[in-house]
Amino acid sequence: MSTQPFTPGHLMVIGAHAGDAENMAGAIVLKHTQAGHRATIVHMTLGEAGHPTLPPAVYAQQRQREVQDSARLMGAEVVWLPYPDGNLPVNEAVKLEVCDLIRQHRPTAILTHWKGSIHKDHTATHDIVREAIFFAALPAVQRAWPAHTVRQIYFPENWEDMDGWRADIYLDASAVWDDYLAVLRSHALMAGGVSSFRYLDYYNALGTVRGCVGGFAKATAIMLPPGGWVRKLEYLPGLEPR
Repeated sequence: MSTQPFTPGHLMVIGAHAGDAENMAGAIVLKHTQAGHRATIVHMTLGEAGHPTLPPAVYAQQRQREVQDSARLMGAEVVWLPYPDGNLPVNEAVKLEVCDLIRQHRPTAILTHWKGSIHKDHTATHDIVREAIFFAALPAVQRAWPAHTVRQIYFPENWEDMDGWRADIYLDASAVWDDYLAVLRSHALMAGGVSSFRYLDYYNALGTVRGCVGGFAKATAIMLPPGGWVRKLEYLPGLEPR
């Protein structure tokens, strides 16, 4: 047994819309917060334009409540930014705002969307995060917070981001799976009744499929940046338990 003192790591998940971070990375967050690490969930938009009947302003209020509830269930902090659903801008101001969040929270690793997405906000988020990580590490980019280097970026599995995505890591999520489903159910979008897409069925079944390949009862799959190697892990590097 290691005699080294436990140093908590910090996961940051950056999703395009309320619900994206939860469905693609909720099990990953739970696995690591329950092991004593910190997590911060960042929503670039609230996904307020996605309800078939509610006005965006009303649905935005519901989504704020939902992201707070799901963050509590995951043991995570939550931040949402004021950008419009469906029209997330990709410019220096947004990249620097995310850079500031990275510098303020100092995550060990960041999880976000893969670029091969059918949704323009997901692709925009990918591009914003990659450049924000670059800016955050440069001392020459002077902001209110000191420079911070993110140890690793990962791309968890999202049903809308599958063009060119691959499973490089199979992470055992068996022990947190029921908690993960509770996180999904805390969002009306994923519990059912808002969208015709069966989010809960999809991600629950996906956990079984990835578990079959990874050798676990339930698993979640993660992509490394291009050039990485396939790994089978209990915890993400730098985020091991006590």
